[in-house]
Amino acid sequence: MTDVYTLPDLPYDPGALEPHISGRIMELHHGKHHAAYVKGANAALEKLADIREKGDFSIISMLEKNLAFNVSGHVLHSVFWTNLSPDGGEPTGELETALDETFGGFPAFKAHMTEAAATMQGSGWALASWEPVAGRVMVQQVHDHQGNHGQGTVPLLAIDAWEHAYYLQYANEKAKFFDAIWNVVNWDDVARRYEAARATKLPAA
Repeated sequence: MTDVYTLPDLPYDPGALEPHISGRIMELHHGKHHAAYVKGANAALEKLADIREKGDFSIISMLEKNLAFNVSGHVLHSVFWTNLSPDGGEPTGELETALDETFGGFPAFKAHMTEAAATMQGSGWALASWEPVAGRVMVQQVHDHQGNHGQGTVPLLAIDAWEHAYYLQYANEKAKFFDAIWNVVNWDDVARRYEAARATKLPAA
């Protein structure tokens, strides 16, 4: 079976985000952790194809759970890499307007996202997403990679709250990592995702 998922290249040098995120963390995070999710997703697909061929679905629940976990890990990390850039700043244009309307301004949105990341129980993500039913940006705490996630939402900005994202540099002071990451958010990428997501419409019923 040909691999369905592949590890994307980082769009910058691993050390480009220093001092906010160390190059060593980026190398390990991308080349080891993300690569493992890609491998796991492809392995789950291969095993699902195998049980279909054999007509033996006794382990389907485990495989479907593995597939959801690894595909979601791959997708969120792929968003995370492009969400980051050595050239930071603040949101502008229609994205800024949307954050003003929904959250009362960028500082309030930033505080909401930071607290969502910092108060994650266990491993997971803080995720700003487009919610197409109501047509608004929402903040979510995503446990692991897929738990507690609103169905149909489209990721715009992902902050990785797993320990492997920060522990080598920030140890147990994870709040410092979540503060530092705002210096390297690629708002052009977030705005690009916002514009594309707004074209997604779902019926409320």
